Amino acid sequence: MTTQLEPKAVFDIFRQINGVPRPSKHEEKMIEFLKDFAAAHGLPCEVDAAGNVLIRKGATAGKENLPCVVLQGHMDMVCEKVRDLDFDFEKQPIETYIDGEWMRAKGTTLGADDGIGVAMALAVLIDEELEHGPIECLFTRDEETGLTGAFEIQPGFMHGDYLINLDSEDEGEIFVGCAGGANTEVTLPYSTEAIPAGWLLLKASVDKLTGGHSGDDINKRRANANKVLVRFLYQLWQQHDARLVSIDGGNLHNAIPRDATAVFAVPMADKEAVRILFNVFASEVQSEFHAEEPNMHLTLESTEDGSAVAIEQGVAKRLIFALQAVHNGVLEMNQDIHELVETSSNLASIRTLKDEGKVFIVSSQRSSATSSRINMSNTFAAPFLLAGAEVKTADGYPGWVPNPESKLLKITVESYERLFGKAPKVRAIHAGLECGLFSEKYPGLDMVSFGPTLRGVHSPDERLLIPTVQMVWDHLVDVIKHIQ
Repeated sequence: MTTQLEPKAVFDIFRQINGVPRPSKHEEKMIEFLKDFAAAHGLPCEVDAAGNVLIRKGATAGKENLPCVVLQGHMDMVCEKVRDLDFDFEKQPIETYIDGEWMRAKGTTLGADDGIGVAMALAVLIDEELEHGPIECLFTRDEETGLTGAFEIQPGFMHGDYLINLDSEDEGEIFVGCAGGANTEVTLPYSTEAIPAGWLLLKASVDKLTGGHSGDDINKRRANANKVLVRFLYQLWQQHDARLVSIDGGNLHNAIPRDATAVFAVPMADKEAVRILFNVFASEVQSEFHAEEPNMHLTLESTEDGSAVAIEQGVAKRLIFALQAVHNGVLEMNQDIHELVETSSNLASIRTLKDEGKVFIVSSQRSSATSSRINMSNTFAAPFLLAGAEVKTADGYPGWVPNPESKLLKITVESYERLFGKAPKVRAIHAGLECGLFSEKYPGLDMVSFGPTLRGVHSPDERLLIPTVQMVWDHLVDVIKHIQ
């Protein structure tokens, strides 16, 4: 039973949060939840123009002169579900269940990224036994799709000296730096042409992949559904006359795509040869990814798409060849921290917008070095520019540069060693954290990030390791107690 989990206050609040729909860019109900929570406990609450929420709690008597600590998390969640589930993230609550030591959701993302961090911050606010200096809890909006709240926060909204970001995913690891990143979008317009009479319409699909976070999981050799599908289409276009009707795959810029589908036409006489080509390809790619993608599923079937037209042949060929050529995955490892990814790219989503006559592609590039991220974005853009597409790379967000003189890091490490009798890992992360943006607006802010263990984030396999929640809670409370 989720009501019997410890720490009780944290899990009780997390259960309440998962009853509040909070997709990225649709956080209105979550904002009201936070305002109501503050009001119910007599705490001052502000909402800025960007929709960020700040709740303050005064210091315990005698500790008013201690530095102010900001506890920070984001209120939105990635909304991914298994393909066959009928679920409305804007209306329905997340349904959780216990699987051994893990908490999961029924067919959807769990929302522990970053609902469990938000729950911990709120639990601190109502803890009557904890002695502490001034506390501010900052809850940002739209972290997952644009870091919008962190981008738009204004100097002076929060007043803390230290900030603890509660959006990390590995207990026992304290993060002091992160990658910067940017999205690159591709628009390829096309005209249509008639599919020759008597040709066969086929649908090729890749699904049941693991997916995951496009930063933190990019080095785990998981298959990208878009790239797998394109590999087959490239072979098909090299060996057979074919017409592309549509290609669609992936969803969010910060998630490794788990499924993709293409509809195409081939001459009826080539039917069996194409099926053999696909079957051989499927067998080979399943063998290639047998360890990381044991559930990979590839299908080829006739379809009643109803389309009598296809993307103009020359455009379709340039699109497929560009998608084949474009880099996906890790480009470089960090020269100083050898286990840290330096630069990567994720071919996140492809959409054929038939009503608009264009194919729209979204990708994300990350790097700890701005120059390398720019190079990665340019590397991604080049094949599509050659294909005649319009390419736009957003301004992006900065990385968070580690501070070796951090007083907060010293307090946090000493606390962990005192509680658990071992040293935590201190590291940077390839994923993006809002701390990079905070450091621009609040240059003197001393920051660390930690959190309980999560796996499968940004996918329906997202799960929370329950025992680590108590460990992180104990750590968080102890750090707050020892702020000087």
